[in-house]
Amino acid sequence: MEPDAASGRRTAEDTLIVALDVPSRDRAIELAQSLQGVCRWVKVGLELYLAAGEAVVRDLTKAGFSVFLDLKFHDIPNTVAGAVRSAGALGASLLTVHASGGPEMLAAAADAAAALPNPPRLLAATVLTSMNAEQLHATGVEADPLDQVKRLAGLAMDSGISGLVCSPQEAATLRGQFGGQTFLVTPGIRPAGAAAGDQKRAATPGAAISAGADMLVVGRPITAAPSPAAAADAILAEIRSALGSQ
Repeated sequence: MEPDAASGRRTAEDTLIVALDVPSRDRAIELAQSLQGVCRWVKVGLELYLAAGEAVVRDLTKAGFSVFLDLKFHDIPNTVAGAVRSAGALGASLLTVHASGGPEMLAAAADAAAALPNPPRLLAATVLTSMNAEQLHATGVEADPLDQVKRLAGLAMDSGISGLVCSPQEAATLRGQFGGQTFLVTPGIRPAGAAAGDQKRAATPGAAISAGADMLVVGRPITAAPSPAAAADAILAEIRSALGSQ
């Protein structure tokens, strides 16, 4: 996140990340072009990355977008460290690892990123926003989502990763727990009246900003809209209003 150069304050454009969760490079580039001049940040996740490869990250950065590469690395420490080094060479600005990979994996990722000439900001994903208590318990974790998010957030912070991915429902708790030491990115953002889809722990853009989120990830409410640019404009307006009330 870069603040507005003139004011030194965060702008709505610094805050919104559009998730290009589409199955082809052509569709991703088409969407990005429709958002040119409206949005600064885009997310490349597994679906797009597996369909289009690393070239799509380079294409988007060349087009002037900042890229959030959301691959959620989760493997043995040496493998994740190597993956961070490889991903860092692509020019992505944000990169995810799974906090549940454990302290050695997280520390290896942090060390690998720190050694890069232009390191991406690492984000530790806590509990996926598609999971509620029932889904979490099915994996053998008896804690409720909030307690598990807090546990994993503390683990990430202790391992050298200050960026966290959490649902908007946990943002206020983490902001209260860590203050300005942490950087919070929240998916599961749905404008009022939008379908929740597979998101179990969601909130509106304004509510997420008020809870303390630094950046918001929005996908289908923008990319599936008849006019993605108009949908993004409406969300940016809500973000501006929320930022103005802080």
